[in-house]
Amino acid sequence: MTFKDLGLSAAILKAVEEKGYTKPSPIQEKAIPHILEGKDILASAQTGTGKTAGFTLPVLQYLSDTKHPKYRPLRALVLTPTRELAAQVHDNVREYSKYVDIRSTVIFGGVNAKPQIATLRTGVDILVATPGRLLDLHDRKAVSFKRVDILILDEADRMLDMGFVRDINKIISFMPEKRQNLMFSATFSKDIKKLAAGILRNPVAVETAPQNSTAKKVTHKVYKIDKSKKTEFTIKLVKDNNWNQVLIFTRTKHGANKLTKKLISAGITAAAIHGNKSQGARTKALKNFKDNTIKILVATDIAARGLDIPLLPHVINFELPNVPEDYVHRIGRTGRAGAVGEAISLVCSEESEYQSEIEKILKEKIASTIVEGFEPTDTAGPKRAASQSKGSFGKKKKGGNSGSSNQNKPKRKPHFKGNKPAGATSGRGRTGAPKKKRF
Repeated sequence: MTFKDLGLSAAILKAVEEKGYTKPSPIQEKAIPHILEGKDILASAQTGTGKTAGFTLPVLQYLSDTKHPKYRPLRALVLTPTRELAAQVHDNVREYSKYVDIRSTVIFGGVNAKPQIATLRTGVDILVATPGRLLDLHDRKAVSFKRVDILILDEADRMLDMGFVRDINKIISFMPEKRQNLMFSATFSKDIKKLAAGILRNPVAVETAPQNSTAKKVTHKVYKIDKSKKTEFTIKLVKDNNWNQVLIFTRTKHGANKLTKKLISAGITAAAIHGNKSQGARTKALKNFKDNTIKILVATDIAARGLDIPLLPHVINFELPNVPEDYVHRIGRTGRAGAVGEAISLVCSEESEYQSEIEKILKEKIASTIVEGFEPTDTAGPKRAASQSKGSFGKKKKGGNSGSSNQNKPKRKPHFKGNKPAGATSGRGRTGAPKKKRF
């Protein structure tokens, strides 16, 4: 099958061709026809398989085929959990819409809102946004949802994890009852299905990879390392192997800053990216990493979703995540789109239980290596935090860091109060939005 077979216009096909794509990926091949038919979809696909184009191309086709008032009311809204993902989705929208008469913009927090408001007032067809800033601008009367035809929730599972359910519900309450809803998620968890039941109407389920699966071309390695020697071993790995592009994950913002300083002191170019960094600093760090100005990007889990780093060869888990599903999202940055990648985890004695939980999700045992001079000396089990909360998979999370911010604390499991789908649809299959209820 080709993109032309999917029913896309010549203008959109020209933009796709210029991107170098000739054949749709599985998620695109399965999702695009249903979206063009106006159906709601619940789609799950492995990262790096073209999910963004999977919804962008048919949305552009729909908007191009329908007349719109000259003042350009907002007709398609894409919600994403992070600023980085929002920026990348909008980049894709701009690239694919370069030959059609469609206007788009992106809004997120951490930057001056005035230019965003000015752009919105000129009129846009497609808006990519993070929930917090979007609600803020709605409160300022800078944006209206009254003419929205299509709502897209990208990385919906991550938005649940980050506590955006109430914001999403509030945004939906301002929308027309008849609209099309597209939900994209890395997994079909129980919480995602519950959220979908309150938003989607008779959705088509599209899945192109097993739940919680990781890229087949990613090699998993575990080094059993003494906690106090992780930094030293990380420096040794990078220098001995002459690695030029490595994404390293830490649990906390403080840990990311500390490791970055140690790497720089060792003569390795590095930068940190996390929630306490300004948007300008985060954007600059990511750009420098992509163009190889710096070798190492040290990140908290804010970077586990949505970062598009082509052909990233190495991901290091300096600390294992508290929630095993987050391991899948972290290493999803490597081995993308058929490329080969390597996921390395530095595991101290107190993280052994986390490793076991990750292996259950992967359904495979990861071979462990002990390096002479870095052997773990602490044999104690994982420490439990003073207060525990449930992770997204329903088990109590262990560990935690008393010095971490809310971003790094265990997340609350979303609570739903039975938000029911609306009634029958009409027209182009646009579905009814639920009445405003609190989750």
